[in-house]
Amino acid sequence: MTLTLEVLEEKQSELAGLIAQFKRQHETTVISIAAATMNLASGEAYAGILLGDDGKPSHHLILLPGDAEGSTWAAAKSWAAEHGGELPTRREQSLLFANLKQYFEKTWYWSAEEHESNAAFAWSQSFYDGLQYYDRKGDDGCRARAVRRLEIQ
Repeated sequence: MTLTLEVLEEKQSELAGLIAQFKRQHETTVISIAAATMNLASGEAYAGILLGDDGKPSHHLILLPGDAEGSTWAAAKSWAAEHGGELPTRREQSLLFANLKQYFEKTWYWSAEEHESNAAFAWSQSFYDGLQYYDRKGDDGCRARAVRRLEIQ
């Protein structure tokens, strides 16, 4: 290889990229969570904090009291709204399984999320083993729990 100014500049650019990558590996990420005082109503339980897509704290998750037995997805969504909340997302269900499993029967619960490629199905989670799978929205074999969210500013 002939040494030219272009070759040197190309190598220098490559080296600068490697140095920048190396520095990023050693950067410290600071996450700040503001102190929060929450008033939980009778029967509510604090599940924890969820992170947003940016990796920063997004919201606190509160499990509301009550539980709907075997209902369709639409009925479960209506039930949750009537009880002042919403069905949890799949990520929220994972947090509920990790932190509040004892508040659930060891069976399947509807999530708020429809299946991405088939609108006839919605996601649910087993509170026996944590498995998430999808069920036909018209089936009435899943239970429901409602949650509320407190956004973190």
